[in-house]
Amino acid sequence: MAADVLAGRFLTSDEALEILQADDVEILNLLAAAYLVRHHYFGRQVQLYFLMNAKSGLCPEDCGYCSQSKVSEADIPQYNLLTREKLMAGAKAAAQRQAKTYCLVISARGPSEKEIRALEQIVPEIKQRYQLDICASLGLLTPEHARRLKACGVNRINHNLNTSAQYYAEICTTHGYQDRLDTLLASRDAGLELCSGGIIGMGESSQDIVDMALALRDLGVDSIPVNFYNPIEGTPLAGSQKAESMGAASSKGTASTGSAAIEARPMGKETSALTPNDCLKVLAMVRLTNPDREIRIAGGRELHLRSLQSLGLYAANSLFVGDYLTTKGQLPEADYAMIRDMGFEIVGSGAEESWSLP
Repeated sequence: MAADVLAGRFLTSDEALEILQADDVEILNLLAAAYLVRHHYFGRQVQLYFLMNAKSGLCPEDCGYCSQSKVSEADIPQYNLLTREKLMAGAKAAAQRQAKTYCLVISARGPSEKEIRALEQIVPEIKQRYQLDICASLGLLTPEHARRLKACGVNRINHNLNTSAQYYAEICTTHGYQDRLDTLLASRDAGLELCSGGIIGMGESSQDIVDMALALRDLGVDSIPVNFYNPIEGTPLAGSQKAESMGAASSKGTASTGSAAIEARPMGKETSALTPNDCLKVLAMVRLTNPDREIRIAGGRELHLRSLQSLGLYAANSLFVGDYLTTKGQLPEADYAMIRDMGFEIVGSGAEESWSLP
């Protein structure tokens, strides 16, 4: 497969599915194939990303996996857009941690005019001071939003597909898969790079995972974050899966909070049974279906890859360093050691040498 991919052939859906369904004894062969492709395009480089939860909670959407949605009862901080000083402090931390990209994330259906104006003011300052790329994750965007973000210096828009078109209604009802697709298309039309990936382990089938990976290939996204679902207490999807694992739900458990009715549809393994090898197969499949794209091991890697995190870098070429939006990551020093021990090298911003590491 690796030779075919490097020769320019696209894997079929059946071939991608075969990777996910491979026996665990094949994992080293799969990683070797993925690494041939990864090394061809990215060598030994690893890019680091730093996340800033610039606006937390207060979201009107009902995404069943999300601790910041209106249907979540998770105990998380809630605040409006951070001040300029806090956003600049986050940029400094990103540079200190050798990140190449500073990711500004707000919880919202889409950005307000006030939030767009705030970004128009601070993005040029961050880029001038720290030479960081800026990725903005702001919810659903209009073409006008996208043009203004491009004009102020935002490099990339993050908006995850999260799962397949067929499964999307199982995790969210207040907007649809097409809404997410429209945001990505508007961003691309404005000249912004696209960052879009998914969350593995929400009850979807292997075919759903393949369909998402192929949709990302068809869109030509530049960067693909692969998240592994971290059940957060107080969210509908976590509650539904917990009920099923305790035998307290039917074969198709429903969790309903407020106006949402989010179902966990176990079509294979439950999330709690997601193994490190399952995660490695997904990363290998995403690499082989999107050979020259940046692939990032994102949320949930510490929980699900565990002691095999380092092997994920044979397929992926980027990581988040530090914490995620409402969950903790491992210490940056552990990431640096892992990258160094694997013989890889960090490609950071132009400013990282100006700062001592924390």
